[in-house]
Amino acid sequence: MLVDFVGSIRSRTVLPLSATAQDTNHPQFLSAVAKAVANLPQHLHLRIAGIGLALPADQAELELAPKAARERFDALQDEVEREIGYPVYVQNDITAAAGGESYQPVPGGISNPNWRVEIAGAPHRFFVKIPGEGTEMFIDRQTANEAGRKAHAAGVGARIFHFFPDTGVEISEFVEGLRTSTNADFLDSVVRLNGLRALKAFNDSPRLSQQKTTFDMIDEHFQQALVLGGEFPSDFGWFNARYREARQALEASGLDLAPCMNDTLAGNFLLHADRRVMLVDFEYASTNDRAAELALWFVEMCFSPEIEAELIEEYYGRVDTAVLARVSLFKALVDLKWSTWAMVQNKVSRLDFDFFKYGFWKHMRARFMMSDPRWPDWLKTV
Repeated sequence: MLVDFVGSIRSRTVLPLSATAQDTNHPQFLSAVAKAVANLPQHLHLRIAGIGLALPADQAELELAPKAARERFDALQDEVEREIGYPVYVQNDITAAAGGESYQPVPGGISNPNWRVEIAGAPHRFFVKIPGEGTEMFIDRQTANEAGRKAHAAGVGARIFHFFPDTGVEISEFVEGLRTSTNADFLDSVVRLNGLRALKAFNDSPRLSQQKTTFDMIDEHFQQALVLGGEFPSDFGWFNARYREARQALEASGLDLAPCMNDTLAGNFLLHADRRVMLVDFEYASTNDRAAELALWFVEMCFSPEIEAELIEEYYGRVDTAVLARVSLFKALVDLKWSTWAMVQNKVSRLDFDFFKYGFWKHMRARFMMSDPRWPDWLKTV
């Protein structure tokens, strides 16, 4: 059916069902679309903003393979646009399609449902972030929005169009032509250096309104896990003692506070074709210690000690034992923070993600760092 903006049916075509799984009515489908447009009165051709295609929803596909569903819709959209010559909006909702709207889930996040939205006549697509259930326990949406805007002002973040304080929903530009990075991308020294410079550009911005250090986050998650009945490791007493002594040493040395992402997974770095880097996802951002920012990035990327030293020198302009010790202590603490966060999420999140395994792995890595024979020296050096 060809439905206009006011709901009038302009054309209707019924295509025969393919006789076998190998057959396809795709050529007839493209021909029917072209014919429906061609048969419109000539004066209406000048008013066509785009074509909305409403496809039947395959709920199983959307739940099990949202990326595959999006790729299928994208491929169909590109093909019809080439054939017909008008912008195309593919959707599984006929009302949305008729209105020139298209929305697809963006997979990959473990805190929120994210959507790519396209609207007829808009100069670009939109990225809509909807707060996940229970995330208010960890995320201050006002701070996240403030951080996103600072990142954009620093030239390393996407433009934010609107923020709804009452719901926490945020609408930003869906940046075209970039791809999500992986750990393997940071084996490239150019990508690595550009990633560091993007982080530093954000870290050098004016401080965020909310100061929330790694210590504050750990204490918060300890309490949340306790209230919710979350899992604690059997050697939690030992963990807690190591945390307290590291905190005492770091606070005694003075904190180097700056805006921090606090969530430097590879997936939060987007890559241009020329290997420039953009930062996304500032939900856990706060004013925190710079060394904690680098420590988290280092453990997530699994950099070698030699590469870490190169990056520290590039970031601070020097590399010395005090900075190395500071980053090493924070490596253990950021893993302790995220391991406890995962045990809380394991109790409250409805996302299809194994938070327990994620947290167990983070506990193992924190334990490894805290058991390092250099731990006492790091405490003294900072």
